[in-house]
Amino acid sequence: MGRSQESFNKKEVRNKKEKKRKEKEAKKLAKKESGKKGSMEDMIAYVDEDGMLTDTPPDPSKKKDIKAEDIEVSVPKREHVEYNPIRKGVVTFFNESKGFGFIKDMETQESVFVHVNNTLEEIKENNIVSFEVEMGPKGPTAVEVQLFK
Repeated sequence: MGRSQESFNKKEVRNKKEKKRKEKEAKKLAKKESGKKGSMEDMIAYVDEDGMLTDTPPDPSKKKDIKAEDIEVSVPKREHVEYNPIRKGVVTFFNESKGFGFIKDMETQESVFVHVNNTLEEIKENNIVSFEVEMGPKGPTAVEVQLFK
């Protein structure tokens, strides 16, 4: 008789699959015997009066009446704040050969791009300047840039 065409590795794979199938069948039988069913009641979650998830329904006596007008979905309205379009800042970087740089706004501490075409006077690094901010193609851009007097 000839040798079996089944290698050790093939036998191991077949045995593992058979073992896994038997374990799955045993779990299925155990679940049936315990009487547990995956019903919707097991999956429902409730939110209590503090906003926490629970598995028990909320107590109707703790119910609070809330007016729809009191619910704020977006950012609260601010009182009108006087906005000065002319800003003040320090030139943190300016490349004269390429014609651009950045100004650090003294109020907001954010960096604003500046191009030599938007300057009224010649500027250099560490100069204190006044400028206006406009939205450019890649973000805020300083225009009407001049030395602060």
